[in-house]
Amino acid sequence: MNLYSISAKDIHGQTVDFSEYEGQVVLVVNTASLCGCTHQYEGLQRIYERYKDDGFVVFGFPCNQFGAQEPEDEPAIEEFVKSRFGITFPMFSKIDAVGDNPHPLFAALTDGEDPVHWNFEKFLIDREGHLRGRFPADMEPREIVHDIDELL
Repeated sequence: MNLYSISAKDIHGQTVDFSEYEGQVVLVVNTASLCGCTHQYEGLQRIYERYKDDGFVVFGFPCNQFGAQEPEDEPAIEEFVKSRFGITFPMFSKIDAVGDNPHPLFAALTDGEDPVHWNFEKFLIDREGHLRGRFPADMEPREIVHDIDELL
C-alpha cells in the first residue's frame, strides 16, 4: 500500500490527492462523534500540534458503520470537532471503512484481510507512504507517540 497513490474528499467535498503529503508521517483515524472513544480527538489534536512542524499530520475520516455513531452530515461533524475539540488537522468526508465498498484508503490499509474493527482505529504511515503500525480503538493517542517519534 502506498498512501500517495490515493485521494479522498475533504470535509468540504474537495478532492485531496495524498501525494500532497508525500514525505510526511501520517496517522489515519476513522472517527465518530458519538463514540465512547470520541474524547480521543483531544489527544489526536495534541499530537498533531506537537509534531506538525516536524512533518506529521493526522487524517480524520468520519464513519457511521460502527454502532451508527456518526449520523450527522459533514457540516455538523466539522462544527462538532472544531467547537468541542479545536480540531485543526485535516478532516475528510464520511466514508465506509468496511463492507462491500470500503474507501480505497481503508481497503489498502487493511489489505482486504483484517477489516477495521471499531471507531478510532489508527493507522500509522511512514514518510514513504507505507503502513508501519496499526492500533486498536481503545489505545489512546498518547500511547503511540513513541512509534511516531521513531518515524520522524
